[in-house]
Amino acid sequence: MSNKRKRVDFIYQAITYIASSISVIVLSMIFIYVFSNGSGLLNWGLVVNDYHAQFYNGGIDPVTEFSTTDRPASLGDESYYSERWGVAFSEDIDREGKTIIVVDYVAPDSPLHDMFDKNNDVNEDFAIIRGNVVESIKFYDKNSALAVQGAEHMINELDTENEFREIVFSSLGGGIRGSIVTTLYVIGMTLVFALPIGIFTAIYLNEFAKVNRVTNTLRSMIEVLTGVPSIIFGLMGLAVFVPLTVRYTSADSANLVSGSLTLAVILLPVVIRATEESLKVVPDDFRFASLALGANKTQTTFKVVLPSALPGILTATLLAIGRIIGESAALIFAIGTAVKDDISIFGKSTTLAVHIWSLMTDEPANIELASTIAIIILIIVLILNITVKLISRRFTKRFQ
Repeated sequence: MSNKRKRVDFIYQAITYIASSISVIVLSMIFIYVFSNGSGLLNWGLVVNDYHAQFYNGGIDPVTEFSTTDRPASLGDESYYSERWGVAFSEDIDREGKTIIVVDYVAPDSPLHDMFDKNNDVNEDFAIIRGNVVESIKFYDKNSALAVQGAEHMINELDTENEFREIVFSSLGGGIRGSIVTTLYVIGMTLVFALPIGIFTAIYLNEFAKVNRVTNTLRSMIEVLTGVPSIIFGLMGLAVFVPLTVRYTSADSANLVSGSLTLAVILLPVVIRATEESLKVVPDDFRFASLALGANKTQTTFKVVLPSALPGILTATLLAIGRIIGESAALIFAIGTAVKDDISIFGKSTTLAVHIWSLMTDEPANIELASTIAIIILIIVLILNITVKLISRRFTKRFQ
């Protein structure tokens, strides 16, 4: 009997270890895949730059004095420098994997500091700067120098000319600043809508409501809502919240407010259940002691029970934030899929998760940039997780 029990225990342990190993291996493979594909594009410029590039058409008056600056020693061998015009170009890869011509250096005495914007009649300072992307240089008496011909060809063509008709350049673009701002807006508004309703509902169910058929039915409905696919909530947002916001705000279509309201409905079951479980673990002795000292039910709930349950409520908040950041299906209907740089709470935009969806629907799918955004989401969630844990620990020590 003892040997049989040992064999059974060994089998259970083996199953446990195998299942755990499979989980660790699968998660590790996901992390390795995401970081191997996305780490190459991860940089600060991706976070702070706009998604849409700004294009410029620069013209120049007849040049009387050219640059006298020698090639800087800081330029690498991959940079091609025109001493006549005091500018250096190199070839690089943009955030979509395409080859581009990038401005590496512009000398202080370069004539390119004194250009004018052919698309703007206002006399303003206009110049090409380091980091701009050069599309083409158009000359008067010969073919244009194009980006597809390479940086060396473009510099050689420019170096032999005293003038040009137009230089077309742009900012780099491809950044996700707008999606990050949208994500932060949606997180803030969703928590404002969902947390008060969810927390007070949980307080009512756990502290004030009588145990009867009505409250049991209500709890069952809340549990059912946690299993409803988010795309169903997205359809509800499109049918209910979008028309409401269009009618009562300046919005004319799907917007951040309708998306936040949709996410609030999705999060309510999560917040209610997590908060109610946090309230349940507060010892009844706390309640009895408070009532014995003369406090009423309301005072006991909000001054004794609720502070003691605060770490659990913060954990519920963290779960809610994680759900908001990772949600995409519902927001496709409730906010839209248009990547915007100028963000308004009454306009369309994309969160980071929807931005990934948008990149993966392109032909071909931009796996590298999608993986980079996934890394940024993981970093944001990690930072929020650590922050909530620290706050939770502080409150736990305080009330202990």
